[in-house]
Amino acid sequence: MDQAVRRTYLALAGAGLALLTPWAGAASLFDSRPMDSSRFAVLARPVGPSDWNLLVLEQIQAQPLCWQQRPDGLVDPALNRFNFTGICSRYLDSNGYSLRIGGQDLASRYRLQLRQSGTELRLEASTTSNPTVLVVGRAHVPLRDRDGFVALTLEPGWDLQRRVFNSQTLSHIYFANPSPLPQLLAKASGAPLALRPPVAPPSLPGPTRTSGSSLVARGPIRLPVIPFSD
Repeated sequence: MDQAVRRTYLALAGAGLALLTPWAGAASLFDSRPMDSSRFAVLARPVGPSDWNLLVLEQIQAQPLCWQQRPDGLVDPALNRFNFTGICSRYLDSNGYSLRIGGQDLASRYRLQLRQSGTELRLEASTTSNPTVLVVGRAHVPLRDRDGFVALTLEPGWDLQRRVFNSQTLSHIYFANPSPLPQLLAKASGAPLALRPPVAPPSLPGPTRTSGSSLVARGPIRLPVIPFSD
């Protein structure tokens, strides 16, 4: 094979491999698509005496119901009592859901976790490179029952979206917010809005220096008053 042709072939092959490598640019590789939020439930499952696991349930077919509200405020995961194949979908960990902010896929930078303080349960997004935590959702914990899940409500601006690749809808779920990441971080940290620099007051007339280095006052010159006498 001619050397020039061989170099061209290798260059094209390398470019093709780069296009097939998703880790090189996840932010531009994936798109997203809004979904009907009524078909989804964002839930916290109790684990042990104090921990929680995040999961998202999707109702694909109308019946039977994949989850039901209990009178005590908790959620009954009804899909555990029947074969839910083709009826319900479960998203249990970072393979099933991740964070998307300002059109950027942040799956490799941010992680989602549940944190409880008193009776409040918060869904938080955090990263090791920034101490500011983003609150994605909240819930009130009426009681702790190993068979009862807690339904979380997403914060204003957040919604669930589906990951899209080359116009093809995938099963991966995004917790998405359209605002730019720096804006969300500033709001979460309580940083004040940028203020305009103060305007300096107008300067009063002052003395000027003449070519002979003597100071001459600006504005009206006060003249000495000499009494008149014959």
